[in-house]
Amino acid sequence: MRLDKWLFAARFFKNRELASEVIESGHLRLNGQRCKKPGHAVMAGDTLTFPQGRAIRVIRVLALSDRRGPAEEAQQLYHDLAPTADAPLE
Repeated sequence: MRLDKWLFAARFFKNRELASEVIESGHLRLNGQRCKKPGHAVMAGDTLTFPQGRAIRVIRVLALSDRRGPAEEAQQLYHDLAPTADAPLE
């Protein structure tokens, strides 16, 4: 599945054009490597790192989806790897 299409389906961006802009600008990393092609393939198990607003998102792709469904469905497509604010520091 295309990277920009997956980011749109998972509801990280309002449209595919915004997702493409972030990717083409070099701000997205796919499995630790900079990715500048919106059409690059993404698969379950991949790790994505990208800016969203003022935060840096680190997520693991769990599933693919051909459509942009409701938020509850979109949240089943990924696992957020970023630490939460209330997590204890070790």
